[in-house]
Amino acid sequence: MTSHTSTHDGFEDRHDRPAGNPNPPPEPDPGPGESLGREAWRRLRQNHAAMFSLGLLVVITIACVAGPWLSPWGLADVDWNAFGVPPTLEGMHLLGTDANGRDLLTRTLYGGRVSLSVALVATVVSLVIGVLYGAISGYVGGRTDNLMMRFVDIMYSLPFMFLVILLMVVFGRNIFLIYAAIGAVEWLDMARIVRGQTLALKRREFIEAAHALGVKDSRIITRHLIPNTLGPVIIYVTLTVPKVILLESFLSFLGLGVQEPLTSWGVLISEGTDQMQSAPWMLLVPAVCLALTLFCLNFLGDGLRDALDPRTR
Repeated sequence: MTSHTSTHDGFEDRHDRPAGNPNPPPEPDPGPGESLGREAWRRLRQNHAAMFSLGLLVVITIACVAGPWLSPWGLADVDWNAFGVPPTLEGMHLLGTDANGRDLLTRTLYGGRVSLSVALVATVVSLVIGVLYGAISGYVGGRTDNLMMRFVDIMYSLPFMFLVILLMVVFGRNIFLIYAAIGAVEWLDMARIVRGQTLALKRREFIEAAHALGVKDSRIITRHLIPNTLGPVIIYVTLTVPKVILLESFLSFLGLGVQEPLTSWGVLISEGTDQMQSAPWMLLVPAVCLALTLFCLNFLGDGLRDALDPRTR
């Protein structure tokens, strides 16, 4: 006679298993079906320096956008009783005032708005022009590619300061000039990067399959080539933003950038150097904000480079 328990020797009823598993299996590695975005985000989260930089960059951006609305002082408001005073709670000048009695915290936040907006707009301009130009040049190839790249070499040979002064003579001095001047030179590197990626991709099997199916060249460029170059492009964008901020600060420091009543971190640093011995906070406050932003962007760029690098997957 066979007992009831003997019928379960080969396998155990799943309803009789214990509720808790004392030795849970390790979390499996992401399979080949995981999307590029999910895998990159997972790898980026493991980089503590990049995530801290991302959080700090978000805080700086929110402070620059919303901070001036919460400040009791306006951009050009003058406190006639506080000319060049150090940081103090009196009069709510938490970071002091400049030589003209204007609140330094408010001006620093407004300056961050201008510097970050210039960096964002100029980077977007260089991204759009550079990606399209490089993708078309690499995909078409031949004499067209040669002519387009020779034009890039000519643009490289033009001195940046000469181009800025020429634009100032033609269009006058305003903030849109800075967008145009910086965007006119920053797309060159982007075009070369995308062209190199396109040359490597256009002989791949999925591009040849698209040709065999009769897909138009414009659709191949926009739907197949450009999306597959986004990894290096995203990395380069994160490294372009701090470069653009430095260029804007350099132009403003020389007096060729933002003009009154607007201000930027470069303008504030230029003003602070004149008062460096008598009022060092005028130099330290915008310089620290600029340095923190540049460090955050560079650490974030390094983190994205590691997250999107196919050799480390």
